[in-house]
Amino acid sequence: MPYDVKKDLKALYAPKNTDWALIDVPAQRFLAIDGRGNPNTAESYKRAVEALYAVAYTLKRAAEQDFVVGPLEGLWWADDMTAFTVRAKDSWQWTMLISQPGWIGEDDVEEARETVRRKKKLDADVRFETLDEGRCAQALHVGSYDDEGPLLARLHDEYLAGQGLEPTGRHHEIYLGDPRRTEPAKLKTVLRQPVSQ
Repeated sequence: MPYDVKKDLKALYAPKNTDWALIDVPAQRFLAIDGRGNPNTAESYKRAVEALYAVAYTLKRAAEQDFVVGPLEGLWWADDMTAFTVRAKDSWQWTMLISQPGWIGEDDVEEARETVRRKKKLDADVRFETLDEGRCAQALHVGSYDDEGPLLARLHDEYLAGQGLEPTGRHHEIYLGDPRRTEPAKLKTVLRQPVSQ
């Protein structure tokens, strides 16, 4: 049976809680690519995600052990964080991610990047990095991405203060549905925020 991060790390990729709960997130290795701008309209976002998936599927085809390509994930931030509450998406900055199994190494990623550049003519500015988030608040959001606001407001206005916590890292989202095939009301997104006392 192929490795599947969604099954191997169910607490991270298949949470049931739709309100905030604390979780310890182990270090994970990811393919990553950075950018800035509205994910709905920026051509740079579309190209970045295309390159990320191209490298991920090239790695899968070349790997000796079979695995399921993980879901798309994103780290989000802005110079002025009110850009998220007012939905000023053109000023959003992001790092898009796809989790990798433990046996994938830097050499494998470099080879896949070169293959993508050569065969698909994509400038695959994809890197391999470790993300170690540690203690996080996490919840499952069901619905449109644009409807995440109330749950995120509850995190920042009530939950963190009630737990004596403050945010430490970048806002993290894991997209469990394909917005091209799933109606917005049924989309599932894991929302995660690294925290500290």
